[in-house]
Amino acid sequence: MKQFATKSELFQHLIDNKSLLIAEKKATLKQADAITYVVPVSNKSGDVIKSEDFNPEDISSIRAEVVINTTNLLDSHGDVHMKGIWKKSLSEKKLLYLLQEHEMKFDKVITDELKASVKKYEWKDLGISNLVGTTEALVFDAVIDSERNEYMFEQYLKGYVKNHSVGMCYVNMFLCINSDEKYCREEKDNWNKYIKEVANKEDAEALGYFWAVTEAKVIEGSAVLRGSNYATPTLSVTETKNIEADVITSTNEPIIITQHKINYEYLINQFKNK
Repeated sequence: MKQFATKSELFQHLIDNKSLLIAEKKATLKQADAITYVVPVSNKSGDVIKSEDFNPEDISSIRAEVVINTTNLLDSHGDVHMKGIWKKSLSEKKLLYLLQEHEMKFDKVITDELKASVKKYEWKDLGISNLVGTTEALVFDAVIDSERNEYMFEQYLKGYVKNHSVGMCYVNMFLCINSDEKYCREEKDNWNKYIKEVANKEDAEALGYFWAVTEAKVIEGSAVLRGSNYATPTLSVTETKNIEADVITSTNEPIIITQHKINYEYLINQFKNK
């Protein structure tokens, strides 16, 4: 197992093996990207409902609006999903699933009654106060019935689902490296082109490189305990059969946000020689 003593050695390895790394990424189903975000349970008047006063057995169908992925954020895979990444995929994809923890099994399907779309948000609207600018969010507007997956239905209804994640396949990406070495000219041009679009630019500069992913295919979205991107909250959960029903909804000021640090040692270890 080769150890990289300097970033220069790592960059040289990335460039020498770029075609292989891209092929490996395209052959891998990526499962990542989530935020820890608490959704308070409120009634139609906006008053928070105490847990002892809330009876989930009275509700059999809900509509959940959840952010599955956001662009312009460096995640712990070393990827930055660029704006427009989902445009082609959403125009082609006919069937998508909201799954439990990325398990493609019948008993882990939460729903396939959903509409996927891309919506523009400011970071502050997603509860991220330390970032400025806008992002494109992949949003699932999903109808969840208690009969399909009773366990996850109850998790959503009680506000326990705090994280989501996208299952995707890479299509197009560019290696971006912050180096003035002659062998990095193409990758430095990519860096100069895309770094200005990275919201957490300081993290990218500390790492020294990233993959700008410009196109990917959406396979599914999942409810998970933890992911690698901290900007994909549950936006709202409402009862579908009664417009006067109680609402589980997020506020502009989230109760709890946990941001996951990028594990740079993990990233570097991924590019060691086998």
